[in-house]
Amino acid sequence: MRIRSAAPAVLAAAALAAPLLAASPAAAAAAAHQGGLHLGYIQFDSPGRDSRSNSSLNAEWVNIHNNSGSAIQLKGYKLKDNTGYTYTFGSYKIGAGKTVKVRTGKGTNASGVRYWGRGSYVWNNTSDKARLIKPSGSLKDSCSWTNSNPGYKNCH
Repeated sequence: MRIRSAAPAVLAAAALAAPLLAASPAAAAAAAHQGGLHLGYIQFDSPGRDSRSNSSLNAEWVNIHNNSGSAIQLKGYKLKDNTGYTYTFGSYKIGAGKTVKVRTGKGTNASGVRYWGRGSYVWNNTSDKARLIKPSGSLKDSCSWTNSNPGYKNCH
């Protein structure tokens, strides 16, 4: 008799806990970005005509976001595309909750922005994949796109 009366309470508790245990794919992806460094918004197709001018090259960029509670030293981190073009960070500390934008063209590095220094585009407009590589060589994050995207991709 006791087991029978306890059964409804156990079933009710299980029904309440079930939604907490089952995470949606979107929630799982968001959890992967919590507490760390990740790729954010990517402008892979420079707006306007691809003229290879420095302003057009700098309109192609990748944001890297620090979603942790403390600053992260990026020295030795790499940003790579599918063909192997690689940007390697020098000494740069990204603050907690801050974003750094890596622009393809030339410019003067400042807080929140780094310049790759290239004279040609990096990111393919039809499809490509940005990879953030740790100094150890292991993959930290990646984000890919196809030509179905409108020239930019939100990787969050």
